[in-house]
Amino acid sequence: MSSIIFSAAVADAMNSGHPVVALESTIFSNLGLPSPANEEALTRTIAAVSNAGAVPAVTAVIDGNVRVGLDEDMHDRILGEAVKTAERDLAAAVANRWSVGATTVSASLAIAARAGIRVFATGGIGGVHHGSAETGDVSADLGAIARYGVLTVSAGAKAFLDIPGTLEHLEMLSVPVIGYQADEFPMFYARSSGLPVPLRLDTPEAVATLIQERFEWGGGALLGVPIPEAEALSSAEIQDAMSGALSEAARRGVVGPAVTPFVLGQISEALDGDNIPANLALSENNARVAAEVAVAFAALS
Repeated sequence: MSSIIFSAAVADAMNSGHPVVALESTIFSNLGLPSPANEEALTRTIAAVSNAGAVPAVTAVIDGNVRVGLDEDMHDRILGEAVKTAERDLAAAVANRWSVGATTVSASLAIAARAGIRVFATGGIGGVHHGSAETGDVSADLGAIARYGVLTVSAGAKAFLDIPGTLEHLEMLSVPVIGYQADEFPMFYARSSGLPVPLRLDTPEAVATLIQERFEWGGGALLGVPIPEAEALSSAEIQDAMSGALSEAARRGVVGPAVTPFVLGQISEALDGDNIPANLALSENNARVAAEVAVAFAALS
């Protein structure tokens, strides 16, 4: 059975009951933000977790080993070329000793749950794709959020997805969807999708109390945190860029796992790169909120 290698900082935190926040690594690799924005994202996200009183634990597969927390000398490796690693790929990544496997939401949740980490931060989750009734294209992220006893903190789902379908799927999976200081589900670069959330909570302590009870019953929860207003893009901007990106993906026959990076690249071009500062801001903000919730949850425990 494969084991997890913890960084010294994460191991110390776990042993002492100090709050830890798991982080995915896809966004920091060549599969996420372009260089040097990916390095800035890594620096800002780690700092946000630390400054809020928790220990950051970036998840990844390095030389065939599942890692929870990366030492600084590993940062350059995760910032470079990597293989996208979802939950289904973890066994292959370990068995075939992949050099660098950048973990997606589903893989990061599986690793966090096995490591005993209860709070996880990402940018935006995957979800139900347009046309999924014909293609069956639904992200493994949703099943992982439902399956593992971990809170996922995100700025909603990626904007090019079928957001109403994603929320319906989460309801079908019995996932509690919480709006953090918001009555509507956030839409990644935009503060709102216009769709109401079933539950609004306004403090880290309230979120911690709810997830403590949720974990007793089994399964995870999703906390939707709107992007900070100063860096948010308008829904109209995003809709225009998204429509063009989806049309181009269909024209080129892009399907499956290739859709997300392709569409995000097309949206970035259409928005003249304005999405990159937005992505940095929302990732940093999600990490801060996740750390505050982790601190509150540790106090309850």
